[in-house]
Amino acid sequence: MTLTPAERSAVLLVVGLLALGTLWDLRPVRYAGPGTAVPHADSARPAAIPPADTSRVSNAATPAHRVDLNRASLEDLDALPGVGPVLAGRSLELRRRQGAFHDVRDLRAVRGIGPRLYARLEDRVEVGPPP
Repeated sequence: MTLTPAERSAVLLVVGLLALGTLWDLRPVRYAGPGTAVPHADSARPAAIPPADTSRVSNAATPAHRVDLNRASLEDLDALPGVGPVLAGRSLELRRRQGAFHDVRDLRAVRGIGPRLYARLEDRVEVGPPP
């Protein structure tokens, strides 16, 4: 079977693109933060992963005290496991719009707090009298 010159060119193009794709996937990378990878400047050095940022890690196994949902600040809510600044802000916004929390289960009305996160939080929060 013989190939025409146009077919030979097409086969060479496809093989070349496959080779480039393979080389691109095999390039060395270095860690540059969550969700990013930057080509490594020195290909002789292996990729390095920086130490984890432990400034926001809490000890979820031993909660020091329960957080009152009706008196908590953004920082108090943000310190809860699984709750970041966005969910903390949504909780405060819900409290501002609908008034005080009456039960811990009211926390489930916050968009982004599903059954699993609620299960992690229910023993760490309480509802006291409105301020």
